[in-house]
Amino acid sequence: MANLTPNSSFSVTLRLQIPNRVGMLASVTQAIALSGGNLGQIDLIEQTRKQSIRDITVDAASTEHAETIVQAIKGLPDIKVISVYDRTFNLHRGGKISIASRIPLKSVSDLAMAYTPGVGRICTAIAQNPEEVYNLTIKQNTVAIVTDGSAVLGLGNLGASAALPVMEGKAMLFKEFAGLDAFPICLATQDTDEIVKAVKNIAPVFGGVNLEDIAAPRCFEIEKRLRQELDIPVFHDDQHGTAIVTLAALFNALKLVNKSIADIRIVINGAGAAGVAIACLLRKAGAEKILMCDSKGIISTNRTDLNEEKQEFAVKAQGTLAGAMQGADVFIGVSAPGVLTPEIVQGMTKDAIVFAMANPIPEIQPELAPKNVAVMATGRSDYPNQINNVLAFPGVFRGALDCRARRITTTMYLEAASAIASLVKPSDLNREHIIPSVFDSRVATAVAAAVQQAAREEGIAQS
Repeated sequence: MANLTPNSSFSVTLRLQIPNRVGMLASVTQAIALSGGNLGQIDLIEQTRKQSIRDITVDAASTEHAETIVQAIKGLPDIKVISVYDRTFNLHRGGKISIASRIPLKSVSDLAMAYTPGVGRICTAIAQNPEEVYNLTIKQNTVAIVTDGSAVLGLGNLGASAALPVMEGKAMLFKEFAGLDAFPICLATQDTDEIVKAVKNIAPVFGGVNLEDIAAPRCFEIEKRLRQELDIPVFHDDQHGTAIVTLAALFNALKLVNKSIADIRIVINGAGAAGVAIACLLRKAGAEKILMCDSKGIISTNRTDLNEEKQEFAVKAQGTLAGAMQGADVFIGVSAPGVLTPEIVQGMTKDAIVFAMANPIPEIQPELAPKNVAVMATGRSDYPNQINNVLAFPGVFRGALDCRARRITTTMYLEAASAIASLVKPSDLNREHIIPSVFDSRVATAVAAAVQQAAREEGIAQS
């Protein structure tokens, strides 16, 4: 089992009754430490001469690890565990987003303008000039986050209802990082035609569509058809958001090892939505030597089980992931936990670059990476160099909606990646800092500006 770092996604708060005697609180903190927990905030809730009640927050590495910590504390003499709550579940109770009015309704006149009869004038104006919908409604600033729940995070086909917490979180990120009003649309169908029809029918409300957590290969057809049939930007973040941030990180990693993208040998493990999109964008950026692998090994022209997207990257070579890794300069993993061993990675070149982005457990943990790895990145926030889509999608949509781009193009992806990479100054660039923080306030603005410029140069901006 992977020895993961404790983090706040598995955080619990314990309310404890502790005798007011020397060393009692210390025994609690020692039990947490010996159990491998990461001690957080300690709050004094109530105190008498004989005892105190404290809330103690602890980060764990998994649900099972959290339970181990709780049991260790329960085993302490004279310490009473009053309650335990999971902070992540607590955060989600009641949902994470809400709708708020932009204007107050405090008088009859306010109501008459915002709603009937005054709103009728606005409806008529839009009917006479459909373009006015961008000026007189939320459409100009609104994104639909659409899923069928068939590929939720790394958890699989959980369905529409179970996908909703992810889509709520996505809406929060759109608002926090780009000021966009996004809303979850979780569809109770996994039929391609039905999904396309549903999105087309709700499109009048939204300025853009973000497809999310839809399984491959169905996601490819859905995106393709919606791009053809809608006049608003459509973006599948699992594909293109991942690809943009991966390319940005690779740009800077290659600077550190002084290698050219045209010369390097790249192995991509995982041939689903993200893997295919990464391969496509790397090729557009100048990569010439890409070996793609799936659970059966190298995507080879000799195989008869390849879909259209995999066929695009089929090569004559055959074999396993381990074989593909021999002499590789770059590994990009969007696959499964623990598929790389230190021995496999040792077969890569000197100054190798490893992006192990499987979540929550990467293809190889950074602690296990051998000495020939010059740059290591993951999808986790508790290791350096987190490759996180939030660096891309808020700014991409901000830029596309601000210039009323009809679609989002490969050129926009390339420019967005370059903009993200450029935010790490040469003086700050090092093996543990190849990508900006997700909380760097410059990111969304830089990406939006790059997307707008690309849209105008391509002639697809409408304002």
